[in-house]
Amino acid sequence: MFDSIIAGFIAWLEDIISAAGAWGIMGLMVLESCNVPIPSEATLPFAGYLVSLGKLNFHVAAWASAIGCLIGSAISYYIGYIGGRKFIEKYGKYFFVSKEELEDADKWVEKYGDWAFFICRMLPIIRTFISLPAGILKAKKRTFFILTFVGSLIWSYALVKVGVELGEHMAAIMPLWHKFDEVIIILCFVLFGVYLYKHIKKLKK
Repeated sequence: MFDSIIAGFIAWLEDIISAAGAWGIMGLMVLESCNVPIPSEATLPFAGYLVSLGKLNFHVAAWASAIGCLIGSAISYYIGYIGGRKFIEKYGKYFFVSKEELEDADKWVEKYGDWAFFICRMLPIIRTFISLPAGILKAKKRTFFILTFVGSLIWSYALVKVGVELGEHMAAIMPLWHKFDEVIIILCFVLFGVYLYKHIKKLKK
């Protein structure tokens, strides 16, 4: 049943791209970067497949994707920037985020944030949600947006190229492709578990 839901969802994404072309790609990437879990790993390889058929231009598809990512990331960033900080400061303790940890995160962003956010832009799953915490932690706007666009452009070109190369064999490869997503999800759960354990241990002390 779950597989049929996923298949239907991917078919819906493909219908949007087939009908709207570059505008469809841009719209889907705006949503993905606004924290809506629409997998670019499905969207962009299909766009590449259409490129291989001559129905889309390779560069237009990649740039439409990167521009969509930038727009969606800006929306998500400003949501975090305007209201997220106050929310975390007031209610963070209910989500296991203390004031001290928030201050430590600020220092981390100041020291490593620019390049960390850039790398996160090219990682499955994580790239969908990274702009919100960047806004909450008030990452430097100009640098963040420039690196977001560059990272998204690299990611977009890579995935569109995958679709071009795989062509009609893409459907057979996609299940293996999504195994990488599963690894990322498991890793996130493990890291969260470690964080939760250390936080609870700290509270007990």
